[in-house]
Amino acid sequence: CCVMKNYLKKKKHLTENNAYDPSLEHEACGVGLIATTDGKKSRKVVDYGIEALKAVWHRGAVDADGKSGDGAGIKLEIPPEFFIQKILETGHKHEQDKNYDAVILHIVWQHDCEVFMKNNKPMPTLQLKSLVNEDLLGNYQNLFSKKLRWIPCEKEIINVDSFLMGNWLERLYLERLENKSVLIKELLARSNNDYEAVLFQLLVKNFGLKINGDAFLQLVQSFNFSTLRKVCFNEQELSALLFGQGGFLEKDVENEYFIQLKKEYSYLKHKHNLEPIANNLFQFFRMRPTNFPTIRIAQLVALFYKHQNLFSKLMQLNKIEDFYKLFSVEVNDFWKEHYTFETESKKTLKKLTKSFVDLLLINTIIPLQFVYKQSKGKEVNEEDFFKLIKQVKPEKNSIIDKFSDLKINVTSAFDSQALLELKNNYCTDKHCLQCAIGNHLLRA
Repeated sequence: CCVMKNYLKKKKHLTENNAYDPSLEHEACGVGLIATTDGKKSRKVVDYGIEALKAVWHRGAVDADGKSGDGAGIKLEIPPEFFIQKILETGHKHEQDKNYDAVILHIVWQHDCEVFMKNNKPMPTLQLKSLVNEDLLGNYQNLFSKKLRWIPCEKEIINVDSFLMGNWLERLYLERLENKSVLIKELLARSNNDYEAVLFQLLVKNFGLKINGDAFLQLVQSFNFSTLRKVCFNEQELSALLFGQGGFLEKDVENEYFIQLKKEYSYLKHKHNLEPIANNLFQFFRMRPTNFPTIRIAQLVALFYKHQNLFSKLMQLNKIEDFYKLFSVEVNDFWKEHYTFETESKKTLKKLTKSFVDLLLINTIIPLQFVYKQSKGKEVNEEDFFKLIKQVKPEKNSIIDKFSDLKINVTSAFDSQALLELKNNYCTDKHCLQCAIGNHLLRA
């Protein structure tokens, strides 16, 4: 009761002093405030604000898809000096503010109006317009023009020096690795640095690809990794765990393999206090049979049954052919002749394709290697990662196709990953001043 009275009293005080407006109330994930205790303006406040925003990675840095931001941002004070001309036009008399008595130099783009101090003397003024190179200004206006362009430099990027382009792509790829590392480090923190558990979570999600990724993530989060450690030495128990937790064993199917798994899962469910997820989360519609969730789960079973120490093996490899060999596993005989528990197929091995392993390398294995080697406290040899990613074929998507149309060579996943980073984190929001290509074109 006392707490509520105190709250209402403060709320009334804030409202009366224009510090709070009930009409502006709305749902939000949260708001953070950063300020100096001495009241002095400082660039550090902005820097701290940026760091705070980035710290909550899924809000300030990247969305759940791992590519885009989700609208978080920073609100800060903008000094009126930046808008002196407009302020004067609107009749504001900021020069009468005593805080301006200490002004030493007034910096403007175009000095078209005198500003006077209280002693009626004109304020010392520096005009920037006469100090900026006209070619530089022209390049800037061209780069930041409002013309509809896929990227600001789409007509000029082909002429950028290959040495500069190569170095910038290396930097972009490392940035992409760092961005992918954020989720990995977050998962490690939750699992007490259990790299095997994190590898399992990431691989399972990626096995679901774009359509079933979320369903596969819910699958892996529906039981403790320690349960998988206990059953991974027995193929039938491992199959029962994954198919059972996916809700695939809830119905009745008249075949011996299904009945065995259902019986095994019933035992595991009771022993480990398990609860399956909703089976309707998994999508089969308009999917190639080789990408059916049932086939992907069968491949996961084959992989983790054959390689109980998968993480340590993956951390030692650095040649693409060795990765292909490691992921060359055969599904259970039942799945060689079935796509689902009810649907038979022509007998095929249903092995993981090289293109699928490439995706695992790009999105899971190489980023995990990067984080793991960083955690060892030793200096990471960037060339090792460049050498490995350059062995992987590039992804095929609309962004990479557009860069190819601009005559940009995309020969490996190194190029495609770096160009995705360039497009998503620089070109889209016109961060040309932070881009090596943009800076080069400005000074050309």
